[in-house]
Amino acid sequence: MNYASCPTGIVNAPVEVVWTLLTRPEGWGDFYDVRITAVDPAGPAVVGQTVFAESGPQFLHLKLQFRFVEIDALNYKLELDARLPFGVTVREDLTCVPLGQKQCRVNYNCGFGFPTGWRGAVMHFFMRRELDSGPADSLTRLQREAERLHAMSPSVSSARNAGF
Repeated sequence: MNYASCPTGIVNAPVEVVWTLLTRPEGWGDFYDVRITAVDPAGPAVVGQTVFAESGPQFLHLKLQFRFVEIDALNYKLELDARLPFGVTVREDLTCVPLGQKQCRVNYNCGFGFPTGWRGAVMHFFMRRELDSGPADSLTRLQREAERLHAMSPSVSSARNAGF
C-alpha cells in the first residue's frame, strides 16, 4: 500500500537560505518537529549521510532515520529515504525553484510506503490524517524559518535602517 503527498509553497526568502536549511541536518530540530540525535557523518548533507532523529512526545522516543540518496546543488534538489516507526517508509523528493532574488518555490513530494497485509492497512488507517498534514506542516515550518532568517539578514536590516 502506498500514498503520495505533494505540498508546494512559496517562500519569501532566497533559494540559498532554504537550501542551507535543508542541507544542514544538524539544525533540523530548530524548526522541524524532530529531535536530532546523530548525523553520520557529521556536517553538511552528503549522499549516504544518515540523520537519526526522534519525534513525538519526549517520553515515547519514536525513532526516525533519514538517508540522503541524491543531492543536486546546481538544481536545488534533494532525495531522502526515511524510515519511520512500524515499518513505514517515505521517499522524499524536495526541489527548490528560484522565483527571483528574494523568493523561491519549494516542492515537497513524499511517497509513503506501508508494510504489506493487515499491518500496513492498520498503519495507513491510523496515519491517514498525518499523510497530508505532516508534509504540509514540515513545509510551513521550513518556510517560516527561512523567512525569519532572511528578515534578520544584514542587507534587510540596513535597508530598513536607511528608511527603505
